[in-house]
Parts: sequence; structure tokens; C-alpha cells
Amino acid sequence: MSHLLRTSRLFAWLFLTGLSLATIVASGFYLYLRPGLPPVEQLLDIKLQTPLRVYSADDKLIAEFGEKRRAPVTIEQIPTIQLHAFMAAEDARFYEHFGVDFKGLMRAAIELVSTGEIQSGGSTITMQVAKNYFLSRDRTFIRKFNEILLALQIERELDKNRIMELYLNKIYLGNRAYGIAAAAQVYYDKPVTELSLAEMAMLAGLPKAPSAYNPLANPERAQIRRDWILGRMRDLQYITNDAYELATNAPLTASFNAPSTEVDADHVAEMARAELVRRFGDAAYTDGYEVRLTVESEKQQEATRALRAGLEAYDRRHGFRGPIGQVDEDQLKPDNLGNLMANYPRVAELVPAVVTRVRDKDSDVDLYARQLGESVMAFSTMTWAKRYKTENLTGPEPEKPSDVVTVGDIVYVKPMVVMTPEQPNESDTQEQSDEQQALDIADVRRVALSQVPEVQGALISLDAKTGAIEALAGGYSFSQNKYNRATQARRQPGSTFKPFLYLSALESGMTPATIYNDAPIVFDDSELETTWRPQNSSGQFYGPTRLREALYRSRNLVSVRLLRDLGIQNTIDYLEQLQIPTEDMQKDLSLSLGSGLLTPMDLARGFAVIANGGYDVEPYLISQISDINNETIFEAPDVKLCDENCTEKQENNSDDEKEVRIARRLADERSVYILHSMMRDVIRRGTGRRAQALGRDDISGKTGTTNEQRDTWFGGFNHDVATTVWVGFDQPQPLGRREFGASTALPVWLDYMKVALNGEPSSLMARPNGIVNIRIDPETGRRARPGQEGAMFEIFREEDAPPPLDPQDDSSGGSNNGSSDDLSRQIF
Repeated sequence: MSHLLRTSRLFAWLFLTGLSLATIVASGFYLYLRPGLPPVEQLLDIKLQTPLRVYSADDKLIAEFGEKRRAPVTIEQIPTIQLHAFMAAEDARFYEHFGVDFKGLMRAAIELVSTGEIQSGGSTITMQVAKNYFLSRDRTFIRKFNEILLALQIERELDKNRIMELYLNKIYLGNRAYGIAAAAQVYYDKPVTELSLAEMAMLAGLPKAPSAYNPLANPERAQIRRDWILGRMRDLQYITNDAYELATNAPLTASFNAPSTEVDADHVAEMARAELVRRFGDAAYTDGYEVRLTVESEKQQEATRALRAGLEAYDRRHGFRGPIGQVDEDQLKPDNLGNLMANYPRVAELVPAVVTRVRDKDSDVDLYARQLGESVMAFSTMTWAKRYKTENLTGPEPEKPSDVVTVGDIVYVKPMVVMTPEQPNESDTQEQSDEQQALDIADVRRVALSQVPEVQGALISLDAKTGAIEALAGGYSFSQNKYNRATQARRQPGSTFKPFLYLSALESGMTPATIYNDAPIVFDDSELETTWRPQNSSGQFYGPTRLREALYRSRNLVSVRLLRDLGIQNTIDYLEQLQIPTEDMQKDLSLSLGSGLLTPMDLARGFAVIANGGYDVEPYLISQISDINNETIFEAPDVKLCDENCTEKQENNSDDEKEVRIARRLADERSVYILHSMMRDVIRRGTGRRAQALGRDDISGKTGTTNEQRDTWFGGFNHDVATTVWVGFDQPQPLGRREFGASTALPVWLDYMKVALNGEPSSLMARPNGIVNIRIDPETGRRARPGQEGAMFEIFREEDAPPPLDPQDDSSGGSNNGSSDDLSRQIF
């Protein structure tokens, strides 16, 4: 008996000693690791890494920036049965344990011994929260001990529902989806509330191994995992047996559904991204900001389409430059065609294709197109493909397919039906690129020959009164070249500069009836380096010309004489008054022909100042920024037009809840009104006649073409909207002697404005006080005599109107400018 007692005491002492040592070791680890553990309070302030999303003014998704797809939700937004599915898969006793579930650990160990793998996780949901938010994924004892300590700490300071919410928003579920809401969208294109029981179980099976149990990459293993979770839910009495049977028999319906952009506006998206990064740094990509822009989706989409169509039309007029590559015919094996195309990217709607057979008899060409597969190209889509020789010369029109392509040629083609993305499976660690995306090709078999234009362009459309950017296209394709020509390309504006010169003249006392001589002129000026002989684009001279006619017919020699009379420095000072950049303006008479440098945005802004009646314009793109809690943290100021006491009004508005920008008057409204009338004649009878296709009476505009047709422009507006288009090469070179602003830029402008002004009422600037209508002699610009044949009405500022007729003078009345001035203008 004594021996048994002594043995019992020995075992008791050994147990107590072991327990004490374990406690001491555990306490030592705790004391060692505790100072390095983060405070749990950080969980309450953690911003989940949610991408930056950019939306149009009408809430269409334009772009998403950030590595992780995430859409945080509250636990109240998640169905209870979905919570049960995750508990069944990961931690059935979540609402019972204190952060560490020793029963669960024992069950996981038994599963490992009996089946060779762990079906239910050994870590609790709380431990996973600790790991996901605070710890690395290193498989070390120290990390695991930290995980346990943090889990215990989290349980003491947060309630269970908050812990579950943190877990469901943080977990990685494959395909860049973080959190349950993002996963529901990526795999099923549904909100969490609309998932079926089978779909809920499928998502609940992903945290354990997002790749191995991915329904896209491994559907068979994913189904086994799903059915096991459904069985656990039935055993835990979360679901009935009937529900279990229905769910396990449900087919797999998962497919890849990346958030698809709804507006083709990459240059606009990049502008927004750059601004957010400037404001918030790298946090812009992770803190869940949502940006609403001023662009409207329909207008923006048409701006992109119209610019591409215009550049393609120019490109086709100048012929086919030949294939972009060539492969040997023995490489054209069916299993090798996809690899051959992998090195050639898709550009906008154009896809690369290799010619596999040319059938002259059938007038068809067989191709293998990237993302489309086997395709057919009819000769009728190739008749434009005369061989390019120079910008002014092409070869003869082809008569059969073999005149254009041969077997092995790699060319760009455009599908005859719109291609729609059908996102394929992607691995759980590699982001899918656009080039890897498969396309729905069921109906896409017929293609047309095309080529990626070398010519480039830009389109900018502004709300003339507020400066809001309604649409912007910075080039043919952002994927081809990220250079934003709308804001970065500094080019000569050519004759689109003339309205600013004429506005300066009107403010200086000249009128639409002022006569200038359109005659040869030669300058031998040391500042111009060589003798300068400006000419009209036609090469002809037309004699005495009224300023109104000189503008709508874009007479260069009149503009040169006009600038000479106004004074170069005076004109530059006036441009600065209009807030037009002058640092790259020529300080000689070539300025009159637009030899300075402006970006398309600069020119669009200047035209908006004219369009709105002479008020300052500050273009802006972002109308609102919201944070992850949907609270507005920035809102663009309202714009108020101001004629007087503007500084005082700005100061008085500083106390308002919403910021207001006071737009000061920059130009005399009567002069601007007269200029509107003169620029409407550009459309009615001048170089912009093609714009009459809009069928509107409120359109004013100006074409522009620089020397050797290196830059071509059209700027047009009504009282509400100002839109400018530029077309040219990135490295300036001639576009061709038959190319002008009216043939390259104006068609793009017209296509866009058909959509932008669709359904909009006519918008003309109201006639200001101090304007008079007077009948004049169009030959002299003076008042017409009663009954004079050929007389016409002209509008003037009151103080600049031609003086009344002298009853004693049998000739036409004098001009306000004086007869000697008129004579010098007509002669010199």
C-alpha cells in the first residue's frame, strides 16, 4: 500500500513539475512575444485593401485600379446560411470557444490520421483573422504561438459578429477575389444575397486551398469539397436532408466574371488615377476610393469610337502598308497557329491574324486570328488596300485577294461582329491580362482587312460654362500608346488660332466690315531668319476683303496684316488676358497663322471661353470622390459666371458649405457675340460647311491646317458645348497634300457632336445690349445708300458702327476707321 502511495505521489509530482515547466515555458513565450504583438484596436481602424474604382457621371464603371478585388460588406448583409456554411467548413464551434478550439484541433488530428488529410480546419476563424490581418504566412512555431495569443486577445476585445465580419471581408478566395462579396461576383456574378445553397457551400470551401478547390481550375475537387461541406451542414443541423440532396445534385455553375468596364475611356481613367495618386499616394489603390467623373458614358463612348473611325478612314485613304509579319508556310500547322499569334497584341478592336490560304477564285482569304480562331476574309473588305507609296501616292486598286496578301502574311483584321469578352479560368495567383481573355466567337467568323493607324489624334469636349470635361479621347488606343495627346501634345493650331486674333481686333475697334487687302506680301525680317512669303491655302489672292469673309474663308494674308496693325505684343497680352498659354507663342507675324504651340486641351478651353460668352473656364474631370464608407471627401465646386465685383463675390462664397468658383469675364460680351456670328458663317459658307450635316443653326467653328498639312484641326461649339479635334502624327510629318482640317478632324467632330447634341435644343448666345444692325456696302464696308443693290446687314458694337451718310456725298458713307486707313489696308 505504501509502495502504491509512493508511486502515486511520484507521478503527481512529475505531472505538477511538467505542468509547471509547461506553464513557465508558455509564460516565457508570452512575455517574450507579447510586446511585439499589435494592439487589437488596430482591427477597428484597418482599411481593407479595396481597389480604386472610377465611374462616369451616369455611374458606369470606367476602370478599376488595385491588385485585389474586394467589396466589403457588413455581417447584416450576409445570409445566415452563408455564415453556417463557413462555420461548417472552418469552425463549427465559433460561437462557443474563446478563440482557440481544442476540440477542433483534436478532430483535425484524428482526420489527418484516419484519412491522410484535414477536411475541417484546425485553426479557428478568430485565429485566421489574427493571421490574415497581422501575421505572415511563415510555417513556424513562433508564428503559430503568436496566432494563438492574438486570437485570445481578439476574443477578449471584440464580439463574435465583428470577428466574423472581419474574417469574411479579408479571406482570399482565389482569382484575386478577397472577401465573400467579391468572390460571389467573380464566380457567380451575383450579390451575396442571391447565392444558392450549393454556391454558398462552394465559396465556403475555398479558404482552405483557393487553388486546389477552385471550381474553375479544379471543378472535380471543388465539387467533392462542396459536398463534404453540405454534409457537415446537414450533420450540424444547419440544413435539412432535402436541402442537402438538392444542393449536392446541383450542377457546377461557376464561371469567371471579372468586373467589366462599361465605358471605353482608358485615357480618362489614367487621368483620374494620376490625380488620385497625387492626392493620396499609394493608398489610392487600396483604400476603397470611388471617383465620379464629369464624362457621360454615351458621349465618351462615341468620342472613342469617332476618333478611331476618323483615324482609320485617313489610314485607308493612304493605302495598305503591307503585313506586319511573315512566317514560313511549313509553320502553319493547326497546333502551332495559336503560338504564332501570341507575339502579336490586340489593338483596340483589331486582332492579328495569319493568312493560311488565298482563294482568288472564291474571292476569299482563310486566316487564323488570335482569339477568334479560323476566320474568313472576303475580298470586298480588301478593295481599299492600294499599296502605300508616299503620303500623296498609292498603287493601283487590287483586283483579287493575292494582290493584297500571300500565305504566311500576318495582318490585322477587324471582326465583322462585335467581339464580347468571355473571361476564362485564371490561376489563383496570376492576374489575367487582356491578351489572355477568350472571346465569345460563336458568331465571329467573318473578318475585314484592317491595319493599326500610324496617324494619331485627340478629341476634347467641354461644358462651355463650367469647364467640365464631357468626353476625352487621347489617341487611337491606350494599349498601343499611353501618351495622352489631348493634354500633352503641344502642336501648332494653324487657322484655329484665328478666332482669338479676330476677337482681339473686335475689342480694338475693328468690325466684321473692316476691309483688308488679300494680296501678296513679303517680309524680310531678321527675326524670321529668311524672307517670308505667306500664302493662302489655295495659292490665290482675292483683293479687298471684309474681316467676316476673311475669317470664314480663312484668308491667311488678311490675318497677317491684321496682326501687324494690332501689334504682336498687344495681341500676346490679349491672349494672356484670355488665359491662353503664350510661353510657346512666336513673337513675329507668323503668330497670325497659328505658329505657336498649344495642346488640344488649351485650344478647347479657349473655344469654351468664346462659346460661353467670354467667361473664364477651368477644365476639370473629377466631380466627386468618396471613401470606402461612401462619404464624400471631395466635390467639385459649382461655377458662377461673374461680370463685376468678382473678388468680393469669391470672398463672400468662402463661408458657404459647398465651394463655389467664380468665373470672371475675360472678353467683352458684344465682341464675343459678333465673333459667334462670324464663326457661324464658317459653317454656313466657309471651310466648315460639312458641319451643316447636324442640321442646326447654333453651330460656330473653325478649321485649321498648318504648313505641309502636319497638323489638322476643327474646333466647334454652341453656347453650351465646345469640342476640339486634332489629327496628326506624333512625330510631325505631312499628312498629304489633299488633307485638311475639313477632311480629317471635322468628320470626327461631326460624328461625336451628332451624339453629344442629340435631342438638345438650339443654344445661341443671347444678344447683349449695345449691338446694332446696319446695312452696308459689302465692297467698302461702309453704310449702304437707300435702295442700293447688293447691300447687306452687318452687326456692330454701337461705338464702332459706320458713321451716318453725308447727304452732300454721292458716294457711299465713310468708315469709322478713316478713309486713309482703309486705303492703306486695300493697297498694302
